[in-house]
Amino acid sequence: MRVIFGIGNPGSRYEFTRHNAGFLLLDYFARKKSIDFKESTGDYLQASGKIGDNDFILIKPTTFVNNSGLAAKQLFDKFFIEPEQFFVICDDSNLKVGTFRVRLSGGDGGHNGLNSIIYHLTTEKFPRLRIGIGTVPDNLYLAEYVLSRFPGTELEAIQSTFNIVASLMDEFIVGGSKKMLEANSVLNKSEQQKNFDEDN
Repeated sequence: MRVIFGIGNPGSRYEFTRHNAGFLLLDYFARKKSIDFKESTGDYLQASGKIGDNDFILIKPTTFVNNSGLAAKQLFDKFFIEPEQFFVICDDSNLKVGTFRVRLSGGDGGHNGLNSIIYHLTTEKFPRLRIGIGTVPDNLYLAEYVLSRFPGTELEAIQSTFNIVASLMDEFIVGGSKKMLEANSVLNKSEQQKNFDEDN
């Protein structure tokens, strides 16, 4: 079984804010797979699905971003999963809106949600996908920026990448993190070729 874990803040107050990019992607993926989020016995909502013979669960913590690791630890204790079966989706203010980056391990990069997960799981060795939310303007603090809502044009840009990212999530569910990374490499080469063709 694979677990895809979105980072975000619960409640309508935070819906469509930059910090909830992970929730937005999971909501998109759930609609695509015709599955619904339901209450659980832990500090999270879950939506269960299957691709072929491969089971997966989408997770949206009901804790706030800074305590994301509490829900992550509950999942590991309940399902006895390994870190490589646990795929985290989060926002990244170092990436442009409409872009994303995949890694199989690494530090928190200043993201409090990732920091909490790493702390509670005592490992950095889990795959993660960072969704670009744009850089922080000079007149705002980071906390203000990540809790601000996406304007319409940026929301369209970020949602336009979700179909591409969803294909990587499919690869992760069916083939694991390495297959997902291989698919991402193919996407990157295709995008580079497209940019080259446009410039020449």
